[in-house]
Amino acid sequence: MGAGHAHRLYRHGHSPVHRLPPHCKLAAVFCFVLVVVSTPREAVWAFALYAVLLAAVAAVARIPAGYLLKRLVVEVPFVAFALLMPFFVPGERTEFLGLHLSVAGLWGAWNVLAKGTLGVAASVILASTTELRALLLGLQRLRLPPLLVQIASFMIRYGDVVTDEMRRMSVARRSRGFEARGIRQWGVLAKSAGALFIRSYERGERVHLAMVSRGYAGTMPVIDEVTASRTQWAYAAALPLGALVVCALGWAL
Repeated sequence: MGAGHAHRLYRHGHSPVHRLPPHCKLAAVFCFVLVVVSTPREAVWAFALYAVLLAAVAAVARIPAGYLLKRLVVEVPFVAFALLMPFFVPGERTEFLGLHLSVAGLWGAWNVLAKGTLGVAASVILASTTELRALLLGLQRLRLPPLLVQIASFMIRYGDVVTDEMRRMSVARRSRGFEARGIRQWGVLAKSAGALFIRSYERGERVHLAMVSRGYAGTMPVIDEVTASRTQWAYAAALPLGALVVCALGWAL
């Protein structure tokens, strides 16, 4: 898989969560999200307990609350969608602060906000404690189709290459006195985008030919074999199993 590749969400540390094998963490987060989604929306207390479980994991991983909250901004579009639901969903209405809101819409908004926020928070914790390279190894270990893993790997690696190419083209434009001030400059930007696409495509072809010349036949060699002990699996299972107990109580009560 090559050298390590850090990403902006990753927070370097040596906590027990950081040390867990990536496939254990991926399986734990996936199962946790499934349990959260399966919880009845009326069990409001259950979602509060889920938040406590995630807060405990974040504390063990030494992730500050402010750091986690800032990265939850990614769900703003879903929040906007949820806030509109009480106004447009048909059905029984109720009055709140002079507004006539749909009861079904309010429950729907709560359902989207609660489950979406918990899912995003779990994903942020995963990304904050696992490097991209480790995530790819974890997906490979979980037997995700190899072609999908390769596509994700190349996308991550060449994202930086394309971004660096964009930066150089931007510097070249500015050195020639170009400034994008209005619609008249869109033509230049469109030509730059076309040139960037061609350069990226040609680079991809060269890389593929180089791989084929070195024996590539559709699969990437596994350099690091990631394994997990029963104890590590047990630690990783603590989050989804705790959530499963809460979910069962939510359906029973």
